[in-house]
Amino acid sequence: MQLALFIIFGLLAVAGALNLLFQRHPINSALSLVVVMMSLAVLYWSLGAEFLAAAQVIVYAGAVMVLFVFVVMLLNAGEEERTHGSRVAYIAGIPGAVAIFGLLTYVFLRSKGGLGTTQIGGDLSNVSSNIRDISHMLFTSLLLPFEVTSILILIAILGAVVLARKEV
Repeated sequence: MQLALFIIFGLLAVAGALNLLFQRHPINSALSLVVVMMSLAVLYWSLGAEFLAAAQVIVYAGAVMVLFVFVVMLLNAGEEERTHGSRVAYIAGIPGAVAIFGLLTYVFLRSKGGLGTTQIGGDLSNVSSNIRDISHMLFTSLLLPFEVTSILILIAILGAVVLARKEV
């Protein structure tokens, strides 16, 4: 079952990446990048890296994509033309989404006990997880690179605003 999930979401990630390259409008490219990032999150989750999967969704598919869309709209990439959508998206999109939803429902219902060892409530102080190990390493030995990266992202946002600003 894990091989089927890997193949499906691997192909979805590759298809989203190819769609990202062939789109003419930057907003459509950004939406294709969201598909790639969500597919990678499912691949991370299936490999047992729950923290990376959650970070992929929260940081990349959420915050970074909002930043990309903000910069594209700030740069005013041109007026959007109204289209009725792609025929391929209508023909393959709806059955593909139904198939993926059906497969995920089947996997979740079939392996209820094997999906994780999460406990609601209780004492979890003795439980070791990759989230605890990653967070300890991130906020102790890797704190300086973590903070430098956040400052670089802030400088990039300010640079985009300055470059896009129109002279009055």
